[in-house]
Amino acid sequence: MNLNPRWLLLLLSISAEVWSVPIDRNGGKQEAVHIEEENQEENVDTGLYYDRYLREVIEVLETDPHFREKLQTANTEDIKNGRLSKELDLVGHHVRTRLDELKRQEVSRLRMLLKAKLDSSTFQTGLQMDHASLLKQFEHLDPHNQNTFEAKDLELLISTATKDLENYDAERHEEFKRYEMLKEHERREYLKSLDQEKREKEEKRMQELKEKHRQHPKVNVPGSVAQLREVWEETDGLDPQEFNPKTFFKLHDTNEDGVLDEQELEALFTKELEKVYDPKNEEDDMMEMEEERLRMREHVMKNVDINKDRLVSLEEFLKSTERKEFNNVKEWETLDDTKPVYTEAELQRFEAELRDKEEELKRRADTLRQEQELLKERGKALEAQRREYQQVTVPAF
Repeated sequence: MNLNPRWLLLLLSISAEVWSVPIDRNGGKQEAVHIEEENQEENVDTGLYYDRYLREVIEVLETDPHFREKLQTANTEDIKNGRLSKELDLVGHHVRTRLDELKRQEVSRLRMLLKAKLDSSTFQTGLQMDHASLLKQFEHLDPHNQNTFEAKDLELLISTATKDLENYDAERHEEFKRYEMLKEHERREYLKSLDQEKREKEEKRMQELKEKHRQHPKVNVPGSVAQLREVWEETDGLDPQEFNPKTFFKLHDTNEDGVLDEQELEALFTKELEKVYDPKNEEDDMMEMEEERLRMREHVMKNVDINKDRLVSLEEFLKSTERKEFNNVKEWETLDDTKPVYTEAELQRFEAELRDKEEELKRRADTLRQEQELLKERGKALEAQRREYQQVTVPAF
């Protein structure tokens, strides 16, 4: 599926699985671009639960010449505020028919999801649920019209995707925080299980791994001249003394759409991340690497993305190189240099949640065991009744 760059504001602004262009220290830029072209679309994932529906709608709309032309001339605000949705009335009949079919398929999928979820809850409560009314909780389509795709559906799809994607970075940070708290919880529980001598040895080993992880080359501030020149020299294979921001931008605008999207930016940080993280090393956590990548991208976007459209234009990029921050020679503060992403109080609440969930699982397991025993007893009773019935009905000879 070849998405128009303007749709990428919605689809590429955040990726559930972050990827980057591997650095080929010998082959340089050419192989990196080749890998990117092969993997870009298949790796892009918005992380939205309606991702497939969103993609298919866009794919169908782009088959209509009139709509595609309007999309080419539309700006970001036209897409986000719904003005582009009004053009739906002018698309071809075959496009509308296909969109109607996609919507019916999506409604059917949502009904199946609701049924699976509600069947589980009604099994315990005994209550009957209205599936039609429950469809209203899905904001990316019009639940009142479940058969045809209208302008309102496109407007809802775009506005919901925009809102969800804008919140996605915060959700990724929160997910990482919970990951870190679980890791610390498991570390503490593991140490508790050891006797004093073994615990002291293990604590020493863990501290040595932590110190080993901290021993790495200087990490340049993302978006600084030092960081970009390093990419220019070691990834692009060019003379650092001939660094040119405009040429650099065009080299890394890999899809040639005139902007650097968030994936293209994150690919620039691979070299810096490789200084700190190696998947072969026990002391390096790849989940932390992805959080670091996100922090780097947010830092650059905050300082470069003037109009906050989650894209960096050539003009924005060149302006950023004129600021004094561009010549920042300080070292980037990695996660190891900053405060923990959680407080002790948050960790204690998290551990309390884990205990509650464990207790709930135990209660459910006990309930299932009791039900299993009850079923066995009923089975025995039925078997006894069957034998008694056979004895009564079998004629005596």
